[in-house]
This record gives sequence, C-alpha cells and structure tokens, in this order.
Amino acid sequence: MGSRKQDSSIARKEANKDVVKASLNDCPSSPRKMRLVADIIRGEQVDKALYILKYSKKDASNKLEKLLLSAMANWQTKNEGADIEEANLIIKEIFVDSARQLKRLRPAPQGRGYRIRKRSNHVTLILGNKEN
Repeated sequence: MGSRKQDSSIARKEANKDVVKASLNDCPSSPRKMRLVADIIRGEQVDKALYILKYSKKDASNKLEKLLLSAMANWQTKNEGADIEEANLIIKEIFVDSARQLKRLRPAPQGRGYRIRKRSNHVTLILGNKEN
C-alpha cells in the first residue's frame, strides 16, 4: 500500500474511532412503517431513545430497540474502559432502505389474481458522541 493511501486510511480510522454501526437486514415489515419509528428517535440521546422505543405501541419499535441495544454493545466492545452513561452517545444516523419483496397472488373475481407484495427492509443505525 502506498504512503498516501496508508495516511488516508489511518486518518479515516481515527475519524471513525468513536462512531459505531449496527444493521438489521431483511426485517419482514414494510419500510414505510419502520421509517415512522426511525424518524422519532433520530438525533436523540441513547437513553431517551430506549425509553421512547420501550413505550411505543408500534411493532417496529421492538425491532429497533433490539438494534439499538446491539449498537450499544458494539460501542462497549470498541471502548472497553469507558462508561456508556458518561459518553453522551446520540443516534447520529438511522436510515431504512427497502429490501427484497415476496410476490404472492390472491384470488380475485372472474379468474383473475391480485398481486400481493410482502415488503421487507434494511435498517442501519450509527451511534456517535454528542460533540462530533
């Protein structure tokens, strides 16, 4: 590897030192329903976001709560000596992308068939410090 590439690689690693990522792939719910819950917790502090997700009535909130706990565990393994409460972690980014669709047919009148699209999504959650 050239020195310029190596320097940029080191700089990128230093910039992403306090940023942690977790992802949920092929979640069997529509992206539209998942985005409703993701928009609520975007930019919030981690403890407040956990509180919001725990007491939300939406089904997507259970899956996002698990994903947030996974991201917090990833942060804990990356920063072994640090404490989560003192780190001022916030949800820097959370985005929901559509994944594959299962296409099914429902019987319709006069021998026709209506198409049913069972949607799924990918969720990516990025945690970071409040200062950055």
